[in-house]
Amino acid sequence: MRVLVTGAAGFVGGVVADTLAAAGHQVTALIRNELPPPRLAPGTEIVSADLLEIDELAAAGIDRGFDAVCHLAALTRVRESLRDPLRYFAVNVTGTVNLLGLLERGTEVSGIAPIVVLGSSCAVYGTPETQPIPETQPPAPTNAYGASKLAAEQVLTHQAATGRIGAVVLRSFNIAGAAGVHADRDGTRIIPAALAVASGASDVFGVNGDGAVIREYVHVADMADAYLAALDAVAPGQSEIFNVGTGVGVSVADVLAAVERVTGRTVRRVRRPPAVEPPMLVADSRRIRAELTWRPTRSTIDRIVADAWDHAAPRASVQMIGQGG
Repeated sequence: MRVLVTGAAGFVGGVVADTLAAAGHQVTALIRNELPPPRLAPGTEIVSADLLEIDELAAAGIDRGFDAVCHLAALTRVRESLRDPLRYFAVNVTGTVNLLGLLERGTEVSGIAPIVVLGSSCAVYGTPETQPIPETQPPAPTNAYGASKLAAEQVLTHQAATGRIGAVVLRSFNIAGAAGVHADRDGTRIIPAALAVASGASDVFGVNGDGAVIREYVHVADMADAYLAALDAVAPGQSEIFNVGTGVGVSVADVLAAVERVTGRTVRRVRRPPAVEPPMLVADSRRIRAELTWRPTRSTIDRIVADAWDHAAPRASVQMIGQGG
């Protein structure tokens, strides 16, 4: 298949692009003028465009007609979205609309209705009492990030109803670890921040509250396998939503213990006041396991931390993050 991967310069996007290429797909990677360009599998076509610039998307050939699209380009920081909601809606919603418009042009020329796989988030659920969270849980996002991802989901499913695309929404929880040359360099996230302290690149890890908040973690390579499986999940005119998770909750204290266990080093902590955030977010992922035969084979917390540690880069600044990362 000819597959477009947006956000391919990012941590998850790079692993998805390489996973698709390894499976024999012809991959076009859309990036946003990153320099240097990302290191991707040989034979991957790299094109540059901003999702908010329709002329740039056209010049990059996004309307040429693809068999499938993995749409990962997005802004993803919850707390940042609270400070700058308009930017999050512009990139995550308007950017998705622009992408679908170019894909529609491609369908008109090529006659191919692509399958579009959207990277979404558990943030669309808000703070549900039901745990693990099933896909049937009514969305109730509590921040601009979650609301913008929910709006992007709705755009996608409405477009699928026209028959111009098939749509698959993958709602991820916490994606972590490393694969190939790709590692998570975002020091606002819990595992990179903890590893920075373990490596000596940062002085201290700030824990909001008692560290008892529970999240779950999926290895980035397992997440990429979900995108690969999703390419065959629907036909044009159909749409599906899948949670991608392990169903295993891990507290912040558990993550820090795993970092110390794997690295053999101490993670110095300081306690901060509790943050307002969901006490638990854990996925019910039975649907994707049953319907797409997906399995999280690498997603134990020790394996995730070990792979991330192997790729850890020095960081010079102190990172202070919340209980949920």
